[in-house]
Amino acid sequence: MIERILLALIFLTGFTAIIGNRNIIKKVFGLTIINNAVVLLFIIEGSVIGSDSPILGDGVRSIVDPVPQALMLTAIVIGVCITALALALAYRLHRATGSFNIDTIYQRLNSNDND
Repeated sequence: MIERILLALIFLTGFTAIIGNRNIIKKVFGLTIINNAVVLLFIIEGSVIGSDSPILGDGVRSIVDPVPQALMLTAIVIGVCITALALALAYRLHRATGSFNIDTIYQRLNSNDND
């Protein structure tokens, strides 16, 4: 039970970072925190199902399902790729506008359109 509460706190920390900040870099970090909270949730829930490794042998009865763990490895790789892409886009926005603040970026991009 305590692990689920901690995961909820980690998830809410990431969600708060996305909603409460105007800085793009902090939003990307919040998205990464949410991704990691979801991965940890699947790993914890997957570990409850069984206790033995999925290597069949004599006396092995309670096998852990390896599919959620394999999916979470894929989710980790995809999360790293999304973070790298988001940081690259943030860098391009910073080079174009000189700021990571969303309001400043919006104003500078709109002032360039009006010129």
